[in-house]
Amino acid sequence: MIVIDSGPLIAAVNRQDNHHDVCAAFLRSYPGLLLVPATVVAEVCRLVEKRDGGRAEAAFLRSFQSGLVLIDILQHDLDRISDLVETYSGLGAVDASVIAVTERLGLTQIATLDRHHFTAVHPQHAEAFTFLP
Repeated sequence: MIVIDSGPLIAAVNRQDNHHDVCAAFLRSYPGLLLVPATVVAEVCRLVEKRDGGRAEAAFLRSFQSGLVLIDILQHDLDRISDLVETYSGLGAVDASVIAVTERLGLTQIATLDRHHFTAVHPQHAEAFTFLP
């Protein structure tokens, strides 16, 4: 299982993105569950709709029928998200939600293109996170 940030999903949808091929291949071939926090879904929808319109947004949402798994944000996650955005300057709520969900599920793998913000965070449950693709 891996928790996915917005970047790889946006890149996979946008054929002109420099990371499109790598991210699309990663999402197709990853052998485990692809977990997407609800906050990430909202961010991806907003960005995809703004750039590519409603059809592209709908296509992204349909991808949950064939592999992506929606993960809700729980009250406990909100407490951790608050702590993270307060502690780590520049880490927004969406990135913090990816970390909080990853910690809650006891996972260490995160799919992200944003290594800068994520590498600064020290996980509560492990030595470090592993970042893919």
